Amino acid sequence: MYAAGARGPYNLGVRHNWVRLAVWSSTAVLAILAAGTAPMQTQPQTPPSPQTPAPTSAPVNNITAVRGITVGHFTLTERPTGCTVILAAGSGAVGGVDVRGGAPGTAETDLLSPLNTVERVNAIVLSGGSAWGLASRDGVMKFLGEKKVGYATGGGPVPIVPAAILYDLTIGGRPEIRPTADCGYKAAAAASAGAIELGSVGAGAGATVGKMMGGNRAMKGGIGSAALTTTEGLTVAAIVAVNAVGSVIDPRTSRPIAGVRTADGRGLEDPFAIVRRGVLQQAPAREATTIGVVATNACLTKAQATKVAGMAHDGMARAIVPSHTPSDGDTLFVLSTCERTGAANVGTIGSLAAEAVADAIISAVRTAKSLPGYPAAGDIR
Repeated sequence: MYAAGARGPYNLGVRHNWVRLAVWSSTAVLAILAAGTAPMQTQPQTPPSPQTPAPTSAPVNNITAVRGITVGHFTLTERPTGCTVILAAGSGAVGGVDVRGGAPGTAETDLLSPLNTVERVNAIVLSGGSAWGLASRDGVMKFLGEKKVGYATGGGPVPIVPAAILYDLTIGGRPEIRPTADCGYKAAAAASAGAIELGSVGAGAGATVGKMMGGNRAMKGGIGSAALTTTEGLTVAAIVAVNAVGSVIDPRTSRPIAGVRTADGRGLEDPFAIVRRGVLQQAPAREATTIGVVATNACLTKAQATKVAGMAHDGMARAIVPSHTPSDGDTLFVLSTCERTGAANVGTIGSLAAEAVADAIISAVRTAKSLPGYPAAGDIR
C-alpha cells in the first residue's frame, strides 16, 4: 500500500487480505458440513495466522521511510537560514543528480556522472546562504571523517558529500549571517529516522516562493518531504527545500497554494496567467532555487539514478510554475540504498519520484511559518 498521505488506488494489499479471509471462511464452512455429527466439544481448527502482521504504528511519510536514510537540520537563530543533511548509512548509497536551473550552486556533482569512478555517496547537504552555504558541507565531512566513513583510499576513508545551495541572503536583513561548517556538523550530528521537522527549518528556514512580481508579493517557502510505498515494498521518497521564482500549485487542480499574491495581498495570482502575459521577462531577476533529494530502496546503477533524477524534475515542473528559470538553480539528487535486490524498473521508480517530489513541494509550503512580509500558505484564505 502507499504510505500515509499518498494518492491513488493502490490499496491492493487490503483486497488481498479480504481474499485470504474469504478463502479461509469457505474452507471452514465445508469442513463443518463434512463433519456431520461430530461431537460438539471438538475444538475447531485454528485458523491460519495472517501473513501480514498488524501495523504497530503509522507509516513514515518522509524520506526516512527508506531504511538507512536519516535527516538532520540546523537552523540559525540570528536570521532565517540553515542547512539540512541527508545521511546514507553504512557504505553509503549509489548517487545520481540532475541540475536543471540556470543559477546552480553545487559541489561534487561531476563526481556523480555515470562516466566517473566513485559510485556511492555518504551524505548530501542542502543549505541556505547562497554559495557561502557550501561551507556547511565541510562540517558534514568532518563529522563523517571522525566516524571513519567514506571512500577507501591509501590515506584513509574520504567522505563523499555532494551539496547544493539556495539563495536566502536578503531574508532577515543580515546577509553576513549564513550557514558555516559548524552548522553542517551539528545538522549531521542531529540526523535521525522517523518523524522529521518540516517547514521553516534547516535549508527551508529562509526560503520564499512567488517572486515573479517582486519580493513584496512573495510568500514563505520551506522544506517538505513525502514518501510512496507500493504493495511490493518499493519505496520512493523525497525531501525538497522550496525557494522558487514561481508559485507552488496543486498538480491535481492547477490551483495555487502559495506564491505571487494579489495586489491587496489577500489572495493568490494565477501563475499560468502571469507567465502567459510575459511578466516574468519584465520582472527584475529574483534570487531563488529549489533543491532536493530523492531516495529509494531499489538497487540502481549510477546511470539509472541519473535518469531517475531527471524524471523527478517532472514533479518540480508540475508543482512550481514556472520552474527551472534562469534565476533558479533547481537541482535534484538521487540516493539508491539497494535494500531491495533484483532488477529495478527505472520507469516506475522515476514516475514515483516525480510524484514524491511534487508532494514534498506541497508539504513544504503547507508546513511553513510566516516571516515579516512573507505570509505562509495558511495565512491566505
